[in-house]
Amino acid sequence: MRLAYHTITWGGVAGHASGVTSIKDLFYRAGGSMEQAIRDIGAAGYEGVEMFDGNLVDFAERPEALRDLLTGAGVELVSVYTGANFVYADVLPDELARITRAAELAATFGAGRLVVGGGGTRAAGVLDSDYDRLGSALDRVCEIAEAHGLEASYHPHLSTIVESPAQLHRLLQVTRIGLCPDTAHLAAGGGDPAALIGAYPERIRHVHLKDFRPEPFAFLPLGEGVLDLPDILAAVRESGYDSWLVVELDDYDGDPARAAAISKERLDRLLSDRA
Repeated sequence: MRLAYHTITWGGVAGHASGVTSIKDLFYRAGGSMEQAIRDIGAAGYEGVEMFDGNLVDFAERPEALRDLLTGAGVELVSVYTGANFVYADVLPDELARITRAAELAATFGAGRLVVGGGGTRAAGVLDSDYDRLGSALDRVCEIAEAHGLEASYHPHLSTIVESPAQLHRLLQVTRIGLCPDTAHLAAGGGDPAALIGAYPERIRHVHLKDFRPEPFAFLPLGEGVLDLPDILAAVRESGYDSWLVVELDDYDGDPARAAAISKERLDRLLSDRA
């Protein structure tokens, strides 16, 4: 397996302000310096990075700047993260247009994977039909990704309609998209990450790793929370997945470079123990 890190830890995540009135422009973006993030990730010893679609938009008119940055840091762009509500029929075309743009940029910069979160929660509550709407939209995301030479996977996430194990199971029955398990979000949603990975081995297409502490709630570098990381990595191996492991630490207020180094050291030890 190869190790990568998401640039989200540098500045956290935000949506573009224009998305309030123009859904097609509501890209995710990390608020910090992508130049610093990529250099720090390379310096920590990772081989790859994952970025938000909105941060790629910033390089769309100067692609060589990002390519030179990646080369200089000794890393490659592995994957691009995007997302949408997917449950509102009227806005779905604009959301898919934005995801198409994300796929175009991912392919331009050499990524092989498109990671998608979402499934909006309505003010009036979740409708039974929302899972079918989400599943259908994710199938269209697969088509967009495949048209650009990418593999798509769905990332369960707190604050969406796919938090709990039951909700994840319900969704996976109505879509063909691959699964990107996020260890901390699965645990925070009431699941056992290793058991859930083991339940859907044929669906695993990408993996996000971070640790988790329930009280007080926090996402943490690997080894600093309550998750059984050896058990999780064993489940990943047993699923047959043997590719990129991406550390994706969001909502973290510590030093991002140090957090990246902590997780790298922990992963190196765990992978070495099983070599």
